[in-house]
Amino acid sequence: MREDPKFGTDGVRGVANADLSAYFAFRLGRVAGSIIAGGEPGRRVLLGRDTRISGDMLRSALSAGLLSVGVNVIDLGVLPTPGVAFLTRRAEAAAGAMISASHNPAPDNGIKFFGPDGRKIEDAIETAIEDAIDDFDRFPSPTGADIGRFFDGEALVHDYAAFLASSAPARLDGLRIVMDCGNGAASVLGPRVARELGADVIAVYDTPDGLNINAGCGALHPERAQRLVREHEAHLAVSFDGDADRAIFTDETGELVDGDRVMAMCAIAWKGTERLPGNAVVGTVMSNVGLERGLKDRGIRLLRAAVGDRHVAQMMQETGAALGGEKSGHIIFSNLATTGDGILTFLQVASLMRQSGQSLSALAGQIREYPQLLVNVPVYRRRGWRDQPDLWKAVREAEARLGDRGRILVRASGTERIIRVMVEGPEVDEVHEIVDTVASVVRDTMGSPPPGVADDEE
Repeated sequence: MREDPKFGTDGVRGVANADLSAYFAFRLGRVAGSIIAGGEPGRRVLLGRDTRISGDMLRSALSAGLLSVGVNVIDLGVLPTPGVAFLTRRAEAAAGAMISASHNPAPDNGIKFFGPDGRKIEDAIETAIEDAIDDFDRFPSPTGADIGRFFDGEALVHDYAAFLASSAPARLDGLRIVMDCGNGAASVLGPRVARELGADVIAVYDTPDGLNINAGCGALHPERAQRLVREHEAHLAVSFDGDADRAIFTDETGELVDGDRVMAMCAIAWKGTERLPGNAVVGTVMSNVGLERGLKDRGIRLLRAAVGDRHVAQMMQETGAALGGEKSGHIIFSNLATTGDGILTFLQVASLMRQSGQSLSALAGQIREYPQLLVNVPVYRRRGWRDQPDLWKAVREAEARLGDRGRILVRASGTERIIRVMVEGPEVDEVHEIVDTVASVVRDTMGSPPPGVADDEE
């Protein structure tokens, strides 16, 4: 029997209709509905999905599980992940659920949950769900009027669209924008909101067919957006990922503008205001050292969280910071939202351009990023990677070589059999040499299983 998928850094993920099966989704619905919603008949769970073909199957199975324990399901249809988080809190629902594998290819899918506060559920709750899923039948199955009901949530979706439009500090009249929707959850809502605010929108990859989500487009593949922004003489381009919780920008010259630069331009503009309390920004260990130094020169602190928007959000709560995010384009504006929101981020950046009268290249050019190289090295298992002496010998040698001129970071992926090697430094050639050296050690020591050791994973 195939093992059930486990909760990772962003819910449970797997190949839809294989390890992430309809049977698993049904059991997950029963257990999560009982634990998160408290098993009280009539409590509501909001449910959204991205555009993957498997979304219909998983929605039906997950809903059936929720309904079978007496939980009412409000179907939001295709909606960005941050929309589910926002509406869960707005509607005072017991929980929210999103069916999406974010930037992954179409065959994959995933399920993640939000609590009534619109934040991802705690690790302890995920563990409790995992521990109970094999015993899903022990939860009560109400009958008669106490069985859950399935409702349409289209009216709530309009509330989210209205919120997005109201979050923009300025109208976008006069801006020509290339918008790469990644054939995902922002395909309708992204262009719609931008046009309502007066922007001239050239929408691309906005015709999802269930199989083309993230396929050579979106936040991980902004190459066409880079070409189109020059061809159309646009002021900027924005590229969303499949569930639209992140945004990567392209300036008017065709140069990419990542999450570090977005945080920098917002922090510099908002220094000393209620939008930047304590003049602090929360990044991650992957944030470029150029961001840290550029902010420090302007009296702004960069606090570093572990990788993952969950960790960024947690540190923001702990420190009172209102701006945080990741280089990958997950940006959290905690005075507006509880999670990263690609459309919301786009509106803040475009509004800043309008208010300042500056081009995106000028705003992004306020900091100098150091050359950074990240390499993903496939390994046969992640377990035990911290105990590889040859790896840490190579890391110490790299740190000694870089001194205070740069950084090296080695970490395991939270969802894949991958070790990530990241190096920053002032010289591109040196950065490449160090990455190649350390990555080679990873491949030699962990790239394939030793004789007699199974190619498995924890």
